[in-house]
Amino acid sequence: MNSCCVSEVRRCRPLLGTFVEVCAWMPASSCNRTEMLNRAVANAFASMERIESLMSVHDPASELSLVNRQAAERPVRVSAETFEVLRRGLDLARESSGAFDFTVAPLLALWGLLPSMLKRRCPGNWQAVRVLRGQRIQFDRPLALDLGGIAKGYAVDRAVEALQAAGVSSGWVNAGGDLRAFGDRPLDVGIRHPRTGQHLPSSLRIENEALATSSPTFSLKRWKGAMVSHLVNPRLGCAMASPIAVTVRAAECWIADALTKAVINSMNVSNASQLERMLDRHQATAQVFSA
Repeated sequence: MNSCCVSEVRRCRPLLGTFVEVCAWMPASSCNRTEMLNRAVANAFASMERIESLMSVHDPASELSLVNRQAAERPVRVSAETFEVLRRGLDLARESSGAFDFTVAPLLALWGLLPSMLKRRCPGNWQAVRVLRGQRIQFDRPLALDLGGIAKGYAVDRAVEALQAAGVSSGWVNAGGDLRAFGDRPLDVGIRHPRTGQHLPSSLRIENEALATSSPTFSLKRWKGAMVSHLVNPRLGCAMASPIAVTVRAAECWIADALTKAVINSMNVSNASQLERMLDRHQATAQVFSA
C-alpha cells in the first residue's frame, strides 16, 4: 500500500478486560497525516492504559485496590481521575436511588466473577462512600468498589480527548461495546441478540455521541444452582440473568456506560418517572432488547 494514500489508522489491543479498537481519520490533503495519526492513536491507548492502571480491581497494585484495602480504616488520597470517576458514580447512585451502585464487588467476588480479595462480611452500599476534600476517599464500613460499570466508558472518553487533542478530525473508540464517535463520519453499530449473541438485522447509527450496551448474555455462569452474571441488582442483591440487553445513547461514554446499569435495574420499579427524569437530565435515550 502506498503510505501517501493512507488517511485512516486503525489499531486493536486487549485492554480494559476486552478488546479495544481505535480508529482515526484525517483528510487526504493533510501533510504527514500517517505519522500524526499513528501518534494520536498511540496517545489514545496510553490514556486508556493509565485509567486501567488506576482503576482495575484485578491488579493488586492499582489505586482502586489500595482504596479497597485501606479506605475503611483511613482516608485514602487518589488521583484526579479516580476521584472524578468516584464523584460521578456517587452522584448517579444518589440520583438513581441506588439503581447504579459501584459497591457490588463483594457479591461478584462471592460468585467467582471478581478476585476473592474483594469479599467482605456484611458490606455496605454506596451510601457508605465519602468523597472528602483533598481528593480523599473514605468508607464508613467495609466495602469493595468495582468501577467496571463506569470506568470503561470514562476511559473511552479520555481516548477520544487524546485523539482530538492530537488534531484528529474524525474517529471512534470501541471498548467491547462501549464506544464513542466524533467528527463528520457517522458509525453504524451492530447490536447483538440478548439470547443468541448473534447480530440483529438492523444497526444503530451514531455521530458525535456515545453508545453503550449492557447484557448478562456473555457472563452468565451457574453458582450453587442459580444463574449469575456480572450485572447485579444492588437493591435486591441478586444477579440479572434474563435474556435482555439495554443500550443507552448519550453525549459522553461514561454516562452511557453507567446509565445502562441504572436503566436495567429500574425497569421493574414502579417509579418510571424517575428513570425518565434521569435520562432527560443527561440528554440520553435508552433502548431495551429482550428475547
